[in-house]
Amino acid sequence: MTIVNICRDSSCRPFERCSRFLPCLSDPARRSALGLKVALVMLHLIYAGVIFLFDGGLIEKTRKEPWCTAVYLTLFVLTLIQYFVTSGSSPGFVLDAMRTVNESNTIFRKASVISKQPAPSKTGSVVVTMEGSQLGRSLLGNNATSWAKLVMDLYPPGTSVRSLTCSYCNVEQPPRSKHCHDCDKCVLQFDHHCVWLGTCIGVGNHCKFWWYICEETALCLWTVILYITYLKANISVAWWKDAIVILLLVTLSISMTFLLLLLIFHSYLVLTNQTTYELVRRRRIPYLRGVPERVYPFSKGACRNLYEFCCVRRSKYRPESLPTAQQLEEKSRPYTCCDVVTCRCC
Repeated sequence: MTIVNICRDSSCRPFERCSRFLPCLSDPARRSALGLKVALVMLHLIYAGVIFLFDGGLIEKTRKEPWCTAVYLTLFVLTLIQYFVTSGSSPGFVLDAMRTVNESNTIFRKASVISKQPAPSKTGSVVVTMEGSQLGRSLLGNNATSWAKLVMDLYPPGTSVRSLTCSYCNVEQPPRSKHCHDCDKCVLQFDHHCVWLGTCIGVGNHCKFWWYICEETALCLWTVILYITYLKANISVAWWKDAIVILLLVTLSISMTFLLLLLIFHSYLVLTNQTTYELVRRRRIPYLRGVPERVYPFSKGACRNLYEFCCVRRSKYRPESLPTAQQLEEKSRPYTCCDVVTCRCC
């Protein structure tokens, strides 16, 4: 027993030393996320390095036309940068939104109290003081609303607060929000939890996620073309090189197909202003049960959805309200020739 314990202690000492210099290694979740990032970088280096190592014609072409290889390497670097930017970005947590709203309300309340204080007169200064509870009651009718009231205004009248409260975070969830069990937080406009990125995809990083998929798909497609070009020119030069290239080409083609389908799927979600969770669990979400299948309740038209998704840097802490019955009826109305002329779908 003592020998086993000594061996365990000796094997744990290097890990403890590494944990002192790198605190992230002590956390299993952060350690696995770091290992995943290292694995992804290594895969990119292997797939790109093999083709440059085997293909002598590509090296010769690079000397004559360096711009083509420079564009490929630029796309390679940008894809890795976009991956780390997306994985490190916040999806927009409900707790952060609630904190932002409360801070803005506090600033508004302080400003309103200062503005209500009268200016000092000649006979003396008059200072008006109010307790927190009295101040809160006096501001109930003003624009400085609490988070609970802000959330309730996004739902139809008569909705119960208990049905909107998350049982895990104990906070009121705005529409399109969901609790992520992997992150253990509620996410605004929850799409899904990406294991490959190690973070949730929500309103705060959905655009970054789309651009990462687009760049990764383009990089995979370009690499597949380089592999096919090499096989056409050097199919019978060395059998072991051909075997390695064919094996990598098959796995890369599968990855490219998956990325291409994922890009098309998320492009469809962007154009219709939907999320993966809303599309997959449409019948289980309370505010989408009564909406017809072909009706997109949050869509503002394809062009407007695309413009707001890519160009308008709106606050990720501004949740969307549920459409009214009149708006849903208007969106469920079938298209006519006049609607096509007036670009109703856009």
